[in-house]
Amino acid sequence: MEESKKKNCRIRFEPSALKTEVPTGTVLLEAAHKAGIYLTSICGGDGYCGKCKVIIDQGQFQTRPTTLLTPDELRENVVLACQTKVLSDMTVTVPKSHTLETSQILMDADAHRFSKLAGEVREGLFEFDPLVRKLCVEMTPPTVDDHTADHERLYVAIREQIDAPIMQTGFRIMQRLSKLLVEASYKVAVTIGRRGGTTEVIEVEPACRSMTNFAVAVDLGTTTVVAHLIDLNKAKTIDTEATYNSQINFGEDYIRRIIYAEENNAFDEMQNRIVNDVNSLIVTLATRQKIDLQDITTVICAGNTAMIHFLLNLDSTRIRREPYVASVSFVPPIRAAEAGIQINKRGLLYCLPSVAAYIGSDIVAGVLTSRIYTKKGISLFADIGTNGEVVLGNREWLVCASSSAGPAFEGSGVKNGMRAGAGAIEKLSILGDGSVEYKTIGDTQPVGICGSGLLDTLAELFTNGIIDRTGRLKLNGHPAVTETDEGLQFQLVQAGNGRKGPQDAQKGASGQSQEIVITQTDIDNLVRSKAGVFAAIRVLMESTQTKAQDLDAIYLAGGFGNFLNVRQAVTIGMLPDVPMEKIKFVGNTSIAGAKTVLLSREALSAAEKIAKSMTYFDLMSHSGYMDEFIKASFLPHTDLSLFPSVEIAYSV
Repeated sequence: MEESKKKNCRIRFEPSALKTEVPTGTVLLEAAHKAGIYLTSICGGDGYCGKCKVIIDQGQFQTRPTTLLTPDELRENVVLACQTKVLSDMTVTVPKSHTLETSQILMDADAHRFSKLAGEVREGLFEFDPLVRKLCVEMTPPTVDDHTADHERLYVAIREQIDAPIMQTGFRIMQRLSKLLVEASYKVAVTIGRRGGTTEVIEVEPACRSMTNFAVAVDLGTTTVVAHLIDLNKAKTIDTEATYNSQINFGEDYIRRIIYAEENNAFDEMQNRIVNDVNSLIVTLATRQKIDLQDITTVICAGNTAMIHFLLNLDSTRIRREPYVASVSFVPPIRAAEAGIQINKRGLLYCLPSVAAYIGSDIVAGVLTSRIYTKKGISLFADIGTNGEVVLGNREWLVCASSSAGPAFEGSGVKNGMRAGAGAIEKLSILGDGSVEYKTIGDTQPVGICGSGLLDTLAELFTNGIIDRTGRLKLNGHPAVTETDEGLQFQLVQAGNGRKGPQDAQKGASGQSQEIVITQTDIDNLVRSKAGVFAAIRVLMESTQTKAQDLDAIYLAGGFGNFLNVRQAVTIGMLPDVPMEKIKFVGNTSIAGAKTVLLSREALSAAEKIAKSMTYFDLMSHSGYMDEFIKASFLPHTDLSLFPSVEIAYSV
């Protein structure tokens, strides 16, 4: 045991051969992060997702008991990295399915799939008046009869083209302005930016030789970061790019990232991660389009409240603690360089306004682009992801709430759950003969099941009588239902085989083929997730005395929302029972809203009014939320009168 008393331990990770040295007692997941090894960790290191499996080939360790490992895995020294402490030098094998290279392939597939879902930016809704624009300004040179100073002369010429009662100019521009005007014969390109009621002269360039002006709109998603490159002169999107949020190493939801940053004093690292992601996207877009970064004058971001705080390194700690408040809801425009974003050195960064700690600017963007705030009839807007954010209202009132609803539908707490990527089962049905038919993303071999596939699975199990209304599997209900040491489970894909032909199933940490199943625990988690979404909707509907028949439309946003089967979503009781034609997919409204605001000061003003006018319901303290949650924890609901189409179709 002398070796275990060493102050530092050397760890080698295979097959990458990357090495690191850490103090004795370090958690193996942290050691992997230090070595630059990516390990999937949906729960952020809390030990309940079971995704960070590795094999210890050599060395001493201490690990906590867990039911997430099979007896075979335990015999092969498979451990959860987040629950294992390093006690000596060791060699660790990282399964291929969890290495950065493989994960990044899946991530990129999901990210690019999501980047194509950009909601529509419709022309004519708002006056074209970009937040940052370039003007070609030609002035009459001063004479003995016209002694107007150069700076004021510039302002007069600008005001001849635009409405700008309040203007300001940076000191460095004023220092070189006179020489520049003389050399350019008083004909210059002026970049102006709107900062509240003030118009700022951002840049002055000679001879109007460069009128190119670009901006980047960014959706700061907890999972996916999407960027669109826009030609501001033409109001046209010319390229898009997406990547996974690299903060994901520290937890797949933002609450766990806040906790990690608090415990490890890592808020600077959190900001660096997201800023580097944004910069990488900007550089990729600029390089691909052969654009100079100096010609990108604006970045505009929308995202949940925590992501905006991470981007700007604002204090996010109170977001997760009572009374659950943000540091800032309305962020004024700042220099992009102040946040570390690499565009024109004097370019501006805008962030759309948010409503509360759990209703961010991405939801404000969704309300803006879905136009529910202008409609006479009542509409429901829902963005279902790690959280389920819902907005109900019309042109006279808007109410909103956020429920912690989506983790199970994003793979967390589900044995074979995964993000939407290559090989994920995204559609599934149980046929009349009892067999399972499915479709995977990319039409490749199945390696797991993502959110839309999980929703289909829950609905199919219910409508085929394999689970009852409480979500309990029936042991005699289907031959694919089997009993294990961990409880009942339903087999979706046989090991190394499947409905679609001879395909290899998921490879476990031990390298052996394994079946893809859904367990009773998985089903319980899915039912709780759907109940959280519907309970939030019911709180808003009950509070405003709105019935399902009063809804003119339901707008579904986000990646998960745009791939789910809406009939199945109603069947399990996640969405109100309305005619299917009333349910509309609206894509990535976060990026669409950001672009809309970027192109119009009027749209920015509308977004600010929306954020100020929305009434936020804090479900954590709402007296009726838990009652609604319990009622919704049945399929489709305890009150079948809320789901007449399901009651009729399946005689429940």
